[in-house]
Amino acid sequence: MACAFRRSIASQLSRVLDLPPENLIKSISAVPISKKEEIADFQLSVHSVLESSSEHSKPDIQAHTQRLAEKLKCDTVVSEISTGPGTVNFKINRELLTKTVLQQVFEDGANYGLKSELFSDLPPKKVLVDFSSPNVAKKFHVGHLRSTIIGNFIANLKEALGHQVIRINYFGDWGMQFGLLGTGFQLFGYEEKLQSNPLQHLFEIYVQVNKEAADDENVEKSAREFFHRLEAGEKQALSLWQKFRDLSVKEYVQIYKRLGVHFDEYSGESFYREKSREVLRLLDKKGLLQRTKKGTAIVDLSGKGDPSLSCTVMRSDGTSLYATRDLAAAIDRMNKYNFDSMIYVTDKGQQNHFQQVFQILRLMGYDWAERCQHVPFGVVQGMKTRRGDVTFLEDVINETRSRMLENMAFSKTTKELENPHEIAERVGLAALIIQDFKGYLLSDYKFNWDRIFQSRGDTGVFLQYTHARLSSLEETFECGPLRNINAACLQDPQSVSILQHLLRYDEVLYKSSQDLQPRHIVSYLLTLSYTFLSSCFSHLTAVAHKTLLIKGRLPEVAEARLHLFKAVRSVLANGMKLLGITPVSRM
Repeated sequence: MACAFRRSIASQLSRVLDLPPENLIKSISAVPISKKEEIADFQLSVHSVLESSSEHSKPDIQAHTQRLAEKLKCDTVVSEISTGPGTVNFKINRELLTKTVLQQVFEDGANYGLKSELFSDLPPKKVLVDFSSPNVAKKFHVGHLRSTIIGNFIANLKEALGHQVIRINYFGDWGMQFGLLGTGFQLFGYEEKLQSNPLQHLFEIYVQVNKEAADDENVEKSAREFFHRLEAGEKQALSLWQKFRDLSVKEYVQIYKRLGVHFDEYSGESFYREKSREVLRLLDKKGLLQRTKKGTAIVDLSGKGDPSLSCTVMRSDGTSLYATRDLAAAIDRMNKYNFDSMIYVTDKGQQNHFQQVFQILRLMGYDWAERCQHVPFGVVQGMKTRRGDVTFLEDVINETRSRMLENMAFSKTTKELENPHEIAERVGLAALIIQDFKGYLLSDYKFNWDRIFQSRGDTGVFLQYTHARLSSLEETFECGPLRNINAACLQDPQSVSILQHLLRYDEVLYKSSQDLQPRHIVSYLLTLSYTFLSSCFSHLTAVAHKTLLIKGRLPEVAEARLHLFKAVRSVLANGMKLLGITPVSRM
């Protein structure tokens, strides 16, 4: 893998520059494959290793680059040294590159790229990831899809890097909406409908009671009274609320199962209704709680009495708010887990909320608030089924499966599948995830059903197709021990490009670990199937499949190419799993 080559290059540079090798490792990067057939495998950014580099002009840096390259020598690892704009380039011995990369892929398996020295200064930590968090008693809204798949990716990545990860689903199961729902059920609810289709019935009640409350003050008053009874712990109100919660969670778990997502802890705002009172008492004790003329309680975040920079933590009737319960939850989680990092995954509309929560924690004297992080994401626009506007995630998953089944009906191999519905759902979910993860998480994007299901292009369908095709090759042709392959059979430009790309997988994982953006991995996996040829994209693996033929070739050539394709499939599967995609072997 890349790390062995980086260490060798860093060792030689260390002697010339009189710097510790570990200080040079991250300045040596694998060169992305390009339209050029012969390029270097690694490059050193000279600017990054020069002391007081800001004082050097571009001509100075280029002169330093040239002088440094002249002091370096080729050896058994490096076969060629050259220079570029501010870089020293290193070409690895081709036979060594081939054998080392393939051997490392097969030896490390699912851990390929994760044992790199790039992660040596990242000690294992305890990481909490709070994601998904649907509102109980409402059908799983499509808006929660992004939180669910992004949070799942972050948890997968952290876990793969050796951290202890606790996945938390913090349900929106408390608040004024339950006052409305409790009142609405008493007015319009039917027990038999609740048992047969709970979330649909509760959704209908919620819509109806909101309309009534807008026209009738008594309904709104009744809702406030019901929530007040909940906060006071009144038995009958709590019993109804508990029924709503249990039925909702039961349905959510089924949806998570379809998405391939799991949680270590199912929590919720309701868990902190008592502890939120403790938070209010603590805020008051520290002199942070202020009463307004309306009777609400706020925390001044400006330090100057600016009302626009305050956070309301209690209603005038004494009931708690979302912010109060989030404060209580954060404090409780630190006491329970003593976490090193806690990551909240929600839409960007909540950025201000979390900034306020983290600031209040700091004002309360909790230094560990610095360990809390909000990962915001943008809005999905235009997600509609054939029946109209989409509201519920279940509808999207069903639509995805239905469309994939239609597409697969035109495939010659679909009839041979034992489980076409399962395959269609897995491929469809891959399409949804790749569409979502291609860009910056913070960006809004427009959803397009036709584009995401294209079998050619930067789609999840194409990644699944590539994996299935490679799996088919492994099933069709026997692959002997790696030690028997002739590395000289993989020296053509197409094979070298694939090996070079496999070489830089650890750098891609490192980038994603730094900014928690899945787009780096998505781009890498797509490039595993694409490379630039002229001004157009060509499928790297697809082209290789056509040019690097196996059938009818000499046994040693076929054997070498099979190992290369097996390595591609292994890394492709690893990356897809990190993204939350279950690879398919046939489609």
